[in-house]
Order: sequence, then C-alpha cells, then structure tokens
Amino acid sequence: MLQSVPSGSCVRLVQNNRSTCYFLFLVLGYTLYLIFGAVIFSSVELPYEDLLRQELQAIKDKFLQENECISEERLYAFLEKALEASNYGVSVLNNASVNWNWDFASALFFASTVLSTTGYGHTVPLSDGGKSFCIIYSVIGIPFTLLFLTAVVQRIMVFSTRRPVQYIHMRWGLSKSLVGVVHATILALVTASFFFLIPAVIFTLLEDEWNFLESFYFCFISLSTIGLGDYVPGEGSNQKFRDLYKVGITVYLLLGLVAMLVVLETFCELQQLKDLRKMFYLRKERPEDRLNILEHDHLSFSSVTEQVTPLPEERTEPYIKGQVLGPPEGEEPVVR
Repeated sequence: MLQSVPSGSCVRLVQNNRSTCYFLFLVLGYTLYLIFGAVIFSSVELPYEDLLRQELQAIKDKFLQENECISEERLYAFLEKALEASNYGVSVLNNASVNWNWDFASALFFASTVLSTTGYGHTVPLSDGGKSFCIIYSVIGIPFTLLFLTAVVQRIMVFSTRRPVQYIHMRWGLSKSLVGVVHATILALVTASFFFLIPAVIFTLLEDEWNFLESFYFCFISLSTIGLGDYVPGEGSNQKFRDLYKVGITVYLLLGLVAMLVVLETFCELQQLKDLRKMFYLRKERPEDRLNILEHDHLSFSSVTEQVTPLPEERTEPYIKGQVLGPPEGEEPVVR
C-alpha cells in the first residue's frame, strides 16, 4: 500500500510533464546522434588523413634531398605564403592562374552563396573594405533572402501541394492525411530527380575530375546549404564558357533551394509530423484563455445561484399590500 503511493505519484508526474519528458529524450537522442556521427567520421577519415600526412612528409623530404640549396626554413616560408593565398582563392599553380575570382560572374556566384548561407569558402574578400561590405551586405541581404524565399515558396505551395491534395481529397473522397503522404513522397522523388540526379550527371560530363558520386555530393552539400567548399564547379583551367557556366550554376542553386524548401514545407504540413512536433512543445496558457475560463466560471456560478434561489410564484389574482378586497357575497372580508 505504501509502495503504491510513490509509484502512483511518479506516474502522475510523468503524465503531467509528458512534453518535458519527450523533450529530454529528444535532447538525449540528438546528443547520441552527434556522438555517433563523430565516431563514424573519425574511424573512416582518420586513416586517410594519416596516409596523406605520410605521403606529404615523404615528398617534402625527397624535395629537400634533391635540392640541397633550398633550406627547410625557406621552403616552409614559401609554403606558408602559398597556403595563405590559397585560402583566399588565389593559387600559385600555372593552370589555375588564368581564372579570376572576382570577375562579374564569379562575384555573382559568391553573392548568391553568401545570401543563401551556403558559403563554400573557396573565395573570400581580400580587402578590409570588401570584408566590411560583406558584413553589411549579409546583415541586410540574408533577412531579405528569407523574406523572398518565404513569399516564393508560399505561392508555389498553393499550386504544388494544397490545391492538388484538396482536389484529390474532394474528388475521390480519400483520406486527406493519406493523400498528403503520397503527394509529399512523389514530390520528393521528382525534386530529387530534377535537382540531384540529372544535375549530377551534367556535372560529371562538364567537370573532368568529378565522378558521379562527387557530383551528387556537390549537389546535396550545396542545396542543403552546408557548403563545405571542397568541390566547386567552374574552377578548372580548361573550363569552356566559364562566365556563362557560373551564371547557370547560380540560377541552379537558387531554383534548387526553392525546390528544397517547397519539399520541406510540404512534409511539415503533414498531420503526422504536426502531431510529432506537438509532443515536444510546451503548452502555453494564454492570458485571454485564462480570462475566458474565469468568465465561464463566473457565469456558471451565477446560473447555479439562479437555479438554487426560488423565484416568487406568479399570482393570477390582483394583489395590493394592505388593501381590503371585496369578498364574494356571504363571506367575511380578508386582509392580505
């Protein structure tokens, strides 16, 4: 008997704070997912990094042995300067010196990556003025881009998702939630085909050093706005129509970003995901709701009081206090 009381209290506590418990499980699951990713990345990539370090050390030692007139300090100074220039998008290689990073097409591509928060990092401002302008441009441009994308996605959603789902639901009488799931799946497959698979094939043909996996990897990293910058198209020395190619990539990234947002918004409107999100939300009691509850309680109390208090019975005969009414014939007068 005594043991059942604490257990019942714990059950009631969990039920009353169900969303908090779900949220704690969500935090725990996300933390474990981060750790899982770190373990896998470390176990897969660390051997390749070690092998690359050994190869680079072997090449450096061989170079110093074959060129005894060059000291190790001078070589380090040259490599440090070359790597610093490479971080700013300037390469010392002859086959890469023909490409400029700040012509109009490249600058347009850079502006699109900044506003979409992709940020490959292969090209960065060199001057203090460019860095200052990039800060101001981003502060204004990123919210402007979010507003622009929100307006575009909202209009596209009407024709791509809401009207088709509503039409099928009303036409064939199917469950709206089922129609929404099927429609979202088809839309995701179409988007993956037109903005991942087909562009990956095109990049494989246009980029000499990319295979299909690397091209698909670039499409996903770009449209998900991760933007690692290890693969950037149009940077080859023998790239034909480089300016037009850069502009085309800019248009592809903007259209692909809109398509990704449409797919994500379509999935977010599914009733199943709405119910899943509500599991982790706090239920807020709004002030107007509390006021309505108080008013409802007051009205309920007033109605109960009115029901309990008896009302005076209606009289059908005339009544005047203290007045002698005339009785019928043969009876005594009565004062009421």
